[in-house]
Amino acid sequence: MTLLDRYLLREWLKILGLILCATMGLLLMQALYDDFRDLLEINVGFDEILTYYAVLMPSYFSIVLPLALLLSLLFVLGKLHRNNEIMAIRAAGLNIFSTTRALWLAGVVACGITLLLNARVVPWSVERARSLKESYRIQAQLKMPMTSSVGMVQSVAFDNHRANRMWYINRYSRIEQKAYGVTVSELDARRREKTRLMAREAVYDPAKRQWSFHDGREVWFDVEAGEVMRSVVFKDKTVPHFNEDPQLMLLIDRKPGELSFFELERIVDYFTAEDNPKVTRYAVRYYGLLADTLGPLIILAIAVPFAVSGVRVSPVVGVSKSIGLFFVYYLLSNAASLFGGKGYMDPLWAACLPNLAMIGIGAYLFGRMR
Repeated sequence: MTLLDRYLLREWLKILGLILCATMGLLLMQALYDDFRDLLEINVGFDEILTYYAVLMPSYFSIVLPLALLLSLLFVLGKLHRNNEIMAIRAAGLNIFSTTRALWLAGVVACGITLLLNARVVPWSVERARSLKESYRIQAQLKMPMTSSVGMVQSVAFDNHRANRMWYINRYSRIEQKAYGVTVSELDARRREKTRLMAREAVYDPAKRQWSFHDGREVWFDVEAGEVMRSVVFKDKTVPHFNEDPQLMLLIDRKPGELSFFELERIVDYFTAEDNPKVTRYAVRYYGLLADTLGPLIILAIAVPFAVSGVRVSPVVGVSKSIGLFFVYYLLSNAASLFGGKGYMDPLWAACLPNLAMIGIGAYLFGRMR
């Protein structure tokens, strides 16, 4: 690395660290405002509160990093421009890419960090923080006199298009890992009901991947006439080919933004072979997290051309243009996610199109620079 590369990296990393600390501090204050009172109301101890926020904060890195990268790049490059250092460097014969090559190398490293955050750190943080909060709430409810509804999820519906099976669970207990008031309908290729299994309660065995039903009835239908052919009462019944995971059933009704990368991946993988419109928005979010890996390079492509504009252009103009283009990128992302979630676009294209558009704009701007 040349002296210029080391100087540019050192100045940029100092500002990046300051902005990251400032923005994470602001997000911590927002998180305290959102959850601190709720945690106190359920009598969570001080050590548990510290644990919860320590686990929660890494989930904000994926939000903070793109903004911190943009602002730090604009500040450092704008400072060089104001001090006429960019003009001196270019007068020495270096083009703009050679001048900022250390930043581009750092951008590639930042892409790897973004991938690690989205694939490992943030999913762990989201899932663990949600699990901690739910466990604190359940512990508080267990101390109350009426505990029958603690950890209970009401009205779980799950349509397994792949196996042509429709599930409806009246109540599911997260504590007991048991379903109450279960109805499972098996359908033919034309989605007509062939059999219906009803049980007072059911338990899923994750090791064997099968359900056991208790105190129920199984009914067979004539699909052409729609009439009952046979009905059998049972005390206990295990159905090996009923392998739907209840945890997946509970995930499918959550908002995509509330799920981690691992959970989104599980939903998308499970429904890959299906034409299920309900899963489309999860696929858009999943591919969007993968496409966000290119975010640091896109930000560089936006920031550099405007921040190091010609000497006759005020740096403030370039900074304002780059920030405006950054928000255009987010508007495109939101619009593409909306169209992808509605099924008007393929989820993969909905996730990649904003990034491809910004890469094209960045290449055009760099091509115009002298």
